[in-house]
Amino acid sequence: MRLYELVLVVKPSLKEADRKKLLETIKDWLGKIKVKKEDDWGQKALAYSIKKEDAGHYYMLQIEADPVAATNEGGVPKDFEQRIVNNENILRHLLLRTK
Repeated sequence: MRLYELVLVVKPSLKEADRKKLLETIKDWLGKIKVKKEDDWGQKALAYSIKKEDAGHYYMLQIEADPVAATNEGGVPKDFEQRIVNNENILRHLLLRTK
């Protein structure tokens, strides 16, 4: 199994219900990949403005993927990161392979 950490910076202007819906959408994009741990780091100030936002709401997801069953070498669906980039409510993301 391969382990990943996904850190998301989401627009702080989103309501709590919309943020939860966005996280569920991201989990749906992952398909059968298991989310082991989910942390809400809360709202923090950004070092510089991103898309005219001075703060962001941070989330961290630990993901466990089977490299054999995955659709590409990385273990996550090929279009996953492109979907994150195209989502206007996500300011920044970082996807790291930890193991």
